[in-house]
Amino acid sequence: MTPAERATASSAQSGRADRSAPSPAGAAATAQPTATAQPATAARARNGVDAVPRRVRLTLARVDPWSVTKLSFLLSVAVGIALVVATAVVWSVLDGMGVFTDLDGLLTDVVGNEVDFDLLDYVGFGKVISLATVIAVVDVVLLTALSTIVAFLYNVSSALVGGLHVTLSDD
Repeated sequence: MTPAERATASSAQSGRADRSAPSPAGAAATAQPTATAQPATAARARNGVDAVPRRVRLTLARVDPWSVTKLSFLLSVAVGIALVVATAVVWSVLDGMGVFTDLDGLLTDVVGNEVDFDLLDYVGFGKVISLATVIAVVDVVLLTALSTIVAFLYNVSSALVGGLHVTLSDD
C-alpha cells in the first residue's frame, strides 16, 4: 500500500470513528452542520477550511527544438491534408454547379470556334489536386523548418530577457 493510500485509509477510519463517537445531548444539533447551513458559494476543503485557489507563477525559459519540430510536422501534415480535401470539395462543388462548362462556353464565344480550347484541360480535377498536393508538401516542409527556427530564436531571446512569464491558477 502506498503512503497516499495509507493516508486516505487512515483519514476514512478516523472519519468513521468521529461519527460513531457518542456526543453530548445538546451538542448533537450544533456540532453537525446541515447541508443548508453552509453557504452555496463557499468551497470547502477536506479539513473544513475555505479553499483558496492556488496561483503559481512560472517562466517558460526554454523550448525543446526537437519537440517543436515533431509537433509542427504533425500539424503541417494536418493542414496539408485539409488543403487537399478542401480543394477537392471546392472543385467538385464548382463542377456540380456547372461553372467550368459555363466558362468554357464563354471562352468559346469570345475566341471563336476556330481555336480548339478546352478549359478542363487546364483546370481538370487531376491537375488541380496535383497542384494542391505539391503546395501541401511545400507547406509541410516550410512550416516545419520555420517552426524549428522560431524555437531556436525563442531559446536565444529567452536567454537574453528571461523567458515568458505565465501565471497559472486552479480556480
